[in-house]
Amino acid sequence: MACSKYLRSGYHQLRVHEEDISKTAFRTCYGHFEFTVMPFGLTNAPTVFMDLMNRVCKPYLDKFVIVFIDDILIYSKSKEEHEIHLKLVLELLKKESLFAKFSKYEFWLQEVHFLGHVVNSNGIHVDPSKIEAVKNWKVPKTPSEIRSFLGLAGYYRRFIENFSKSAKPLTSLTYKNQKYEWSAEQEEAFQALKD
Repeated sequence: MACSKYLRSGYHQLRVHEEDISKTAFRTCYGHFEFTVMPFGLTNAPTVFMDLMNRVCKPYLDKFVIVFIDDILIYSKSKEEHEIHLKLVLELLKKESLFAKFSKYEFWLQEVHFLGHVVNSNGIHVDPSKIEAVKNWKVPKTPSEIRSFLGLAGYYRRFIENFSKSAKPLTSLTYKNQKYEWSAEQEEAFQALKD
């Protein structure tokens, strides 16, 4: 079981410190305005909001909750367990005065696609449609292309057994002053990571 929630007015639920309100000031032809809540568009707004959500959800993170900015994913192995998890998270949000947007809720789903992953009662898995780019990657011709490939493949490293060990022959070609020579060892590592 899984459900996905979306917080109402995301950043606007985050109060600006009293001493920082004047720093949000702007002037228009209608007058001088200051934000008392985090305005959308500030460079560090997503970071600050994500930090808040991680602190609020910390007791449950990676146990049965995944948070990404204002999206909250709750996952469970059974309907009964899911009911308990859902209640715990809703109580936590209420306690912290964070409000969810009910029209964006999705409850009692058997499977959820979330940030390139598929979450279901069997756990968290790679979304097959998202790894097509890795599987179709052409042989890298430069250290920069290797870094790009490893960056994308590395996003799914938790699903690739011994990722670092498998990637080592490729990584070695990205070192400074290292001559770029694609050998059978690199080809084998490349194909192993693509599979």
